[in-house]
This record gives sequence, C-alpha cells and structure tokens, in this order.
Amino acid sequence: MERVAVIGSSMTQFGQRDGWILDLLAEAGLACLDDAGVDAADVDHLYVSNMASGEFEGQTGIMNALAQDIDATPAYTQRIDQTSSSGGAGIYAAWQSIASGASDMTLLVGGEKMTHRTTGESTDVIASLTHPVEYKQGVTLPSFAGLTARHYLERFDAPRESLAKVAVKNHANGVHNPHAQFQKEVDLETVLESPIVADPLRLYDFCPITDGSAALMLCPESVAQEYTDDYVVISGIDGATDTHVVHEREDPTIMGGVVESGERAYEMSGRDPDDIDVAELHDMFTILEFLQMEGLGFAEHGEAWKLVEEGETERDGELPINTSGGLKSKGHPLGASGVAQGVEIYEQLMGEAGDRQVEAEVGLCCNVGGFGNCVITTIMEAAQ
Repeated sequence: MERVAVIGSSMTQFGQRDGWILDLLAEAGLACLDDAGVDAADVDHLYVSNMASGEFEGQTGIMNALAQDIDATPAYTQRIDQTSSSGGAGIYAAWQSIASGASDMTLLVGGEKMTHRTTGESTDVIASLTHPVEYKQGVTLPSFAGLTARHYLERFDAPRESLAKVAVKNHANGVHNPHAQFQKEVDLETVLESPIVADPLRLYDFCPITDGSAALMLCPESVAQEYTDDYVVISGIDGATDTHVVHEREDPTIMGGVVESGERAYEMSGRDPDDIDVAELHDMFTILEFLQMEGLGFAEHGEAWKLVEEGETERDGELPINTSGGLKSKGHPLGASGVAQGVEIYEQLMGEAGDRQVEAEVGLCCNVGGFGNCVITTIMEAAQ
C-alpha cells in the first residue's frame, strides 16, 4: 500500500463569523486548493466533516453544494458525522480513500456554524450526542467533565492549579495563532476565579462556541512528488470507541477509545510515544488534556498533571501540546476541530507555524467525540 501524503492545508479565522456554513466551507476549500496547487477539477473525492448543519442551520446536502460552489464536480462527495470527532473521522475517511486506491486526490473540508444560536441551544445540540438514557436526565458533557475532574484531582492528589495551567498554556499558544478565536493570554488567577460551570471546573476550563472551517489535501506519495518536494505523510491512523454510557466504564479516568486508537496508530507507524515531537489533543475541557496524555502513553496513569506542573508540555518543553492554542483558545467549531488539529501538525512538520514553531519531525493529533465515546488518533511525519 502506497503511503498517503498531505500536500496542502488551510484554516479560516475561527470565532464569530458572519458567513453561513457553505461560505465557511468554500473559504477553506478554495484556500486549500490554492495552497496545494491543485485544480478543483482534479479532485476525485470531496469529504465534508460536519456534525450538525441541519440542527444548527437547517442546511443539509452541504457536501454536494460545496462541490458545486468550488467547481469540484463531478467529484464523489460524502458528509462525515462523528459528533465532535467528525474532523478526525474525516481525516480517516480521506486517508482510506487514498490508501484504497479509490482516489488520487481527496479534499477534506471540516466546518461548523454555531454562534448564531444561543448558548443554551448550542449546548442542547451538542448534548444530543449523549446516550438517550443520560440525555433525558439532563446530562451534558460539562457535567461529565466536572465529575471526572473532581474524581481525578482527589484520587491522584493533583492540585487544582494544574488544570488551570492547561488553560494558561493554551491561551499563551493561541496568541501566536492568527486564526485562533482568542488571541490573548490569561493568568492563573483569572482562570481560578472565573465563574463555576461544573465544579471544580470554571469558565476558563472550557472551550468556546465557535464558527470556522479547515481543510487538508491528501494524495498518494507518488502523486505528491509531482506537485512538491516538501510534504507530510500519514504514517499511522486508527479509530476506536468506548461505552456510550459513560458511567458504565470501569474507570472514568481512562479513555478506552484513546488507548485503543493510539496503540493501533503507533503500531501502524512503527512509532511509540517517545517518538512524538508535538501533539494536538482535544481539550474541550482542561481535564481531557490530562486523560489523553495518559491514554496515549505520554504520562503514566494519574501523572499527566506532573508534566504540566513541570512545564514539559509548553512550547519549549519536552513535548509541546496544543501549540495551536487547542480547542480552548483556537476554538471548537465541531466538524472543523479535528481537521484543524491536522492542519497544525502539518504546518509544524512543514516548518510553517510562524511564531509558534517548534522543532518537530513526527506529530500526533487526537480528536475525541463526546466524552471519549469515539476517538481518532493520527500520526504524521515530515517526508524524508
């Protein structure tokens, strides 16, 4: 099987946008075509990662409409919905289309338009991904996060400040991302004194509601070499699920989908956690950064907070995490987030990350749906 390459990327401004979902998707799609130097007519497959355009906007069929809007017809189109991990699932689907030989050029565009709805309405749409038994009891993802964070802090004797430091770090990184929703630093006191949302988690422990889009161009490595000498390859990728009912898990501090998808992605790439130079993790809540660090083998169970306290996950640390600002600062337009993680890793490996650039040849991104209900882990490497 020929290796799958990434030869182009793009990302719109994240935040509150005036355009609707198709406007955002077209903006990212056209920019990615331009970045890759690929004509729209040469796109065989067009995938759109999106969770809820129908619920948020009353708009369906967005993949077909996008193909027309960017002049990519008659490309095969498909919408990828895997809740908040739709972007990562889109990378997996795009990789499969190339790896299988079904396509020689696949454009992946992820996006969501959310800010025109109230916070309550948006929260309700997102909460619909929980199990119906949980949903009818009023359970939301923030409530899961608060319960898990309290359990983690008490069980592993972790200081509350360690979670706040995740937010401080990611906001500091977001300052250097021109596309991030929040490009401002916050201090520890601000995080710890912000309003309580789900005790012990406060406002700054949560990502914002966001509009935005991101895109990647994938092709076989032999085709990539016809376009450029500099590209990135996807050396490992896999997805996994965990119990949909969160309270049925044996240990709420272990995200089984992260562990399983990570192990298989490592095996496929021939890499292990020590080989990863930079990582993008799904920090919808600060506690999720800890759980993914441990599930992916970057820290022992219950000890991720120690790496944060020691500064190991800062941009100048041993393993920079969320150099983009993460969902916390960059923003979380549901269908776009996993694609934007891939964009960040691609730019880091290409040396195109500007002021947030770190030294990296191997990168990893982990996109989580719900509270670990489904997960995709992707490993990328700079082409040698």
